[in-house]
Amino acid sequence: MCFRGRDGYNRIQKSECESGRVWHSETMTASPHILVVEDDREISNLVTRYLRANDCRVSQAANGRAMDLHLAEGRFDLIVLDLMLPGEDGLAICRRLRRVRRIPIIMLTAKGDPLDRIIGLEMGADDYLAKPFDPRELLARIRAVLRRVRDAAEGTADRTARRHGFAGFDIDVVARRLTDPGGAEIALTGAEFDLLLALVERPGRVLSRDRLLDLTQGRAAGPFERSVDILISRIRRKMERDPHRPEIIRTVRTGGYMFAVDVETS
Repeated sequence: MCFRGRDGYNRIQKSECESGRVWHSETMTASPHILVVEDDREISNLVTRYLRANDCRVSQAANGRAMDLHLAEGRFDLIVLDLMLPGEDGLAICRRLRRVRRIPIIMLTAKGDPLDRIIGLEMGADDYLAKPFDPRELLARIRAVLRRVRDAAEGTADRTARRHGFAGFDIDVVARRLTDPGGAEIALTGAEFDLLLALVERPGRVLSRDRLLDLTQGRAAGPFERSVDILISRIRRKMERDPHRPEIIRTVRTGGYMFAVDVETS
């Protein structure tokens, strides 16, 4: 079974969702609240039924305006966001959300072009899934993203270090907050924060892309090889005086990345 978009694809095969055959290979410890932003009613309804059958609470929105109303009225753990929405498209919505919220976002796209995936990650999405897709893979990706968020939050409680300071910046590990030398908070996505923290905790060490994926996502959650490069690029734009000549996070040719400034830990 797979869910397909509108542009020339076949309609959705519904038998598995409607027969109640659901995937329970990994049980969530709590019922996450998922907001599905998808204007194709059939896809939205089938995704909603499948996720609800697998212990998720789900709300639906057909466009950005409806999404905003849901976000104003309730708390959500993750947004499944379609790229091709009427009016304000998924990329614009993702960019707007990232200015004010840290909620994880998984983007759905009917386009298989790697460039569309790169742009989605550049805009701040935590993961992406191309249509047509198997709902089991969507569920697995939702669980992986939520697990990273949960593990990061739980992991901070076990760390003796609560704050890291470097080049005037300050990281509050418990609050998962980065502030600049002037004390202003720098908005980071969950994936950006996890990657930056992995580097900050290992200053002066060259870390390969594979190693960074292991430290932040786990190999099974790294669907796109360039995701580390994209995240590094986004972090540099937010922190470096000249992102094209970085002084804090340096690229080591054929090696990976290195956090190149001194870190004070408390």
